[in-house]
Amino acid sequence: MTSYVRPDVQGFLAFVEAQPGPKTHEVEAADARQLMAAMVQMCDLEAGELAIKRDLSFPGPAGEVPIRLYDAQNQREPGPVMVFYHGGGFVIGDLETHDGLCAETARQLDIPVVAIDYRMGPEDPFPAAPEDCEAAARWVATSPDALGLDVTGLVLAGDSAGGNLALVTALALRDEEAEVPVIALWPIYPACDMEAAGGSMDEFGAGKLLEADTMNWFMEKYAPDNKDWRASPSLRDPAGLPPTVLVTAGLDPLRDQGRAYAARMIEAGVPVVFREAKGNIHGFCNLAK
Repeated sequence: MTSYVRPDVQGFLAFVEAQPGPKTHEVEAADARQLMAAMVQMCDLEAGELAIKRDLSFPGPAGEVPIRLYDAQNQREPGPVMVFYHGGGFVIGDLETHDGLCAETARQLDIPVVAIDYRMGPEDPFPAAPEDCEAAARWVATSPDALGLDVTGLVLAGDSAGGNLALVTALALRDEEAEVPVIALWPIYPACDMEAAGGSMDEFGAGKLLEADTMNWFMEKYAPDNKDWRASPSLRDPAGLPPTVLVTAGLDPLRDQGRAYAARMIEAGVPVVFREAKGNIHGFCNLAK
């Protein structure tokens, strides 16, 4: 069965295929990070103007963790704050690769966004990333003076690996509450099951930007414990999680596990809005051009 591909997506994939040079999984982590940065710079929109865009840090479990605050308003009444975890297979990606997405989110939703530059493999393998991400959410929840915000609730969000970390953090805070509640979740084409196989993993594992060889490379660098729910949130009952908007992409190797997790949430009584970007690929949120 041939899957529908949007014409603009088909053109982009042809452009990627025509590019010379190695793929992500054919280089070292530092070079792979540069490849992602170059692609995003070429393919995503710039952040544009905001009332506030400020680089900060907070004391994480293993030292200071860089973060970036985005806000479309100079001053706010008490309200919710979004904590955003970037994608990149737990190995690549940073505040710069998701600068445009976080800025546009802050504008469109009129909500402060705090992006987290958590530790990654191979320098800091699992569970460094979920540890930093949980610590970040708890820090934001305390309304620290550095943010200048009176935080009444958290919205946890992220794409790909960041979607995984948003779900994992929400589960951690469900079981041991933070200073304020998690009021919503927004996982975008999340990785939910580190042992997922078959289906979309096979159907879209080559030629659709995110490839099976690259995913295997990510896992070698991240070195997760696949039996630990902090790596695979599908291992833990989602009952009691907050209202969720879960987004998948129709041509994504991760599509089926995102669909399955949304179904599990619905079965567990979690209010869920599920949306699938038909004919689109993993990573489309960083390809706005």
